[in-house]
Amino acid sequence: MQKIRPCLWFDSQAEEAMNFYLSVFKRGKALSVNRFDGKVLSVSFELEGQEFIALNGGPIFRFTEAISLFVDCQNQEEVDELWEKLSAGGSKDRCGWLKDRYGLSWQVIPTVLLKLLHDPDPAKSRAVFEAMLKMNRIVIADLRKAYEAQNAA
Repeated sequence: MQKIRPCLWFDSQAEEAMNFYLSVFKRGKALSVNRFDGKVLSVSFELEGQEFIALNGGPIFRFTEAISLFVDCQNQEEVDELWEKLSAGGSKDRCGWLKDRYGLSWQVIPTVLLKLLHDPDPAKSRAVFEAMLKMNRIVIADLRKAYEAQNAA
């Protein structure tokens, strides 16, 4: 058991959300479903090695962008797949951000973006940042193109 686990507050869809997330990520498993008076109270599950708790707490609280789940993607195929699956029934936003059908915010980000943004050459990192600002789904080839254009300059 992990010492720190995010607890996600749902109205009544904790089990449904868990099953959705398990269908999206390749490495995931349900850990428990806890019932009270015949109804699901909470569930716990694991996605890509990270444990989560989901609670059916009623309509008191809603998700906001103040908290998002950051997904580190190794290649464009993974970015594209997770971008489409997670945003289905939700909404797509700028710079790799999206909301899923439950209103939870995600950042679907390729590993290379952070590497390029932290380049010691400020012109290269600025070019990559400006390219990213024009994107919804992050496109690695376009990031590299912006980066490489600074090599030619």
